[in-house]
Amino acid sequence: APAAKVLDAGGGLILPGFVNTHTHLAMVLLRGLADDLPLKEWLEQHIWPAEKAVMDAETVKLGTLWAAVESLKAGVTCVCDMYFYAPTVAEALEQVGIRGVVPESIIDFPTPSCPSPEVALEKQRELCERYRQHPLITPAVAAHAPYSVNAKNIAKAAELAEEFDVPFLIHVAETRWEMETFQKEKGTTPVQYLADLGVLSSRTVAAHCVHVTAEDIATLAELGVGVAANPVSNLKLASGVAPLPQMLAQGVKVGFGTDGAASNNTLDLLRDAQIAALLYKGVTGDPTCMPAPTVAALLTRGGAEVLGLGKVVGTLAVGKRADVVCLATHEPHAVPVYDPESHLIYAARASDVQHVVVNGKTLVENHKVLTVDEDALRREVFRLAPKVRGAVEAVKAKG
Repeated sequence: APAAKVLDAGGGLILPGFVNTHTHLAMVLLRGLADDLPLKEWLEQHIWPAEKAVMDAETVKLGTLWAAVESLKAGVTCVCDMYFYAPTVAEALEQVGIRGVVPESIIDFPTPSCPSPEVALEKQRELCERYRQHPLITPAVAAHAPYSVNAKNIAKAAELAEEFDVPFLIHVAETRWEMETFQKEKGTTPVQYLADLGVLSSRTVAAHCVHVTAEDIATLAELGVGVAANPVSNLKLASGVAPLPQMLAQGVKVGFGTDGAASNNTLDLLRDAQIAALLYKGVTGDPTCMPAPTVAALLTRGGAEVLGLGKVVGTLAVGKRADVVCLATHEPHAVPVYDPESHLIYAARASDVQHVVVNGKTLVENHKVLTVDEDALRREVFRLAPKVRGAVEAVKAKG
């Protein structure tokens, strides 16, 4: 049968879509709000006050739509969110047409969308039931972190993920503070603590895993845990450098994440991959460390496997969903191309993304998003910005 639609890739590269394994989508609205600060001060004096002031369901929808537009234009066809108002997030992703893994986040204090962990668990269940067989949205269960959610609630979250066979998302060992606190107070590491709780499995997506021991890495490999590595966010917040080469050598599943745009400051996953390729060479003193084919695989297939979507997306193969990116190669920085993977990791830019197809549907054509009005969304984001800044100024004024 003739093709329903023909996209001219004009001698460019045809790639599997990029998979962002960890982000907080609506935080694009807080991009550049507070930079060059320690994590605690950044959160308590800037990010949390801004979230409290503006993050209602309507604002989260706007932020998620805007994040989906940014993601698609950067070649990202699948995003794993970890935020609030999950049904709203799922609806926004559906509207744009991007693939998404969407949880309601459980934490031991009230959030903008849930007054208690119990309510969050109930909303998780509703979400899992509603999106059970959805072509684009994979429901998930998220517990914020082992230091912000008690053992009982982490166990309940993991049980719910097991019941519905969906991803279980959690931040793990992001900072030195977290590692030292667990060693001092519990005599163990965050990874071992979670392993002892029995909540780690092949459906677990552990974000960060910066401060992990050799024993931790062996545990992650043995239990089949997927690691969402966030190199740019970890560098920007000075959290550290996750030992990805050691994880890969042990057979740990690894994908890349941008984290939220408040700590990156973009959702350009290709940039994360490119920085990772350079970072590990510099850190190890080995120019063969994290070669282009390895990094390109983590950006696509690796991310899909971390999210439990390896049979659905991640490679261009017969029987898989058509999540495809066409990368233009005619700009001066992109000519000539000798090796596609080397080009992608060391020369390409997000702005080279020309066409994007998700689930067989064209969402970006000649750099333009087709499913939403980008100009109208941009105006809305600009309109909200003074309110966000005002919330932070008010907290500062209180001292």
